[in-house]
Amino acid sequence: MPIRRRAALAAPLLALPPLAGPRRVRAQSFPDRPVRYIVPFAPAGLTDIMARLVAQRLGETWNRPVVVENRAGGNAMIGADAAAKSPPDGHTLLAITLTHAVNVSLFPNAPYDLMRDFVPISVLGSLPLVVAVPAAAPYRTLAKFLAAARTRNMNAGSSGNGSPPHLGLELVRRAAGAGANITHVSYRGGAPAVTDLVAGNLDFIVSNLPECLSQLQAGRLRGLAITGAQRHRLVPDIPTVAEAGQPGLAMTNWTAMLTNSAVPRAILAEISRATQAALRDPETRRRAEEGGFDVLAWDMDRSLAFMTEEVARWGRLVREAQIRPDA
Repeated sequence: MPIRRRAALAAPLLALPPLAGPRRVRAQSFPDRPVRYIVPFAPAGLTDIMARLVAQRLGETWNRPVVVENRAGGNAMIGADAAAKSPPDGHTLLAITLTHAVNVSLFPNAPYDLMRDFVPISVLGSLPLVVAVPAAAPYRTLAKFLAAARTRNMNAGSSGNGSPPHLGLELVRRAAGAGANITHVSYRGGAPAVTDLVAGNLDFIVSNLPECLSQLQAGRLRGLAITGAQRHRLVPDIPTVAEAGQPGLAMTNWTAMLTNSAVPRAILAEISRATQAALRDPETRRRAEEGGFDVLAWDMDRSLAFMTEEVARWGRLVREAQIRPDA
């Protein structure tokens, strides 16, 4: 990405004023009431689980309730819009995922601007995806699967157009080459796609690991490759895409905490400090890792750089693959 463009995206964070006396006093009393943590997805999902783990620790640190508020819908934009329009006092936090980085290109007329209206507090954690086929499928390796995809028609499911599993599917399509004929079937969520794969109604999916983990462990599905940089502790026998000869398939889904970009810098520093401490807590980390997450706990600068890169990377794929929102 050109340096000028990167600087423009980073402007909300970099333009924040330095710590000053009045704002330091205000930060010392933060929070002075309950904090709401908007999760723009349904309860019990991956993002919700991580948000509740962090919210619990923040509440203990601040001695104030940190209330998780699920506001699902609109491709995760309803909750994000509510957070963008909240008072810039730090008392509203927003959970986002890779979906929101994709939405920048998928919904250019969204009612908020992700990189202008928000500032990242931390990329909390990430998890890989898995290229999975039914256990009865003849493919034992990713290479043999891709070779088959060049010679026969295949159906693949995902949790919706532009979702992380759909992006993974498009990367597989590219790896298979121009001769591949892969039909994308869009579902309302990852679980129905996994169910249809187990039933043999699909040829493959690229699934968030936790959504297919039980079926992999039960032997109903076979994982051909995992999209993370390293093998995953929960499925150590599945090779990485790099080990399988396809490093271009590398990707992760991730979740981050954001807040309004106009929040005073001293308050941002306090939220960042408390969030880092929450993620260092051994019990919080253990529970997150049991759910499949790799805990990252990146600082604000690193989180901003990463988000900028993700918006650019997936924006290119959305344009080149001509991905459109679900009707």
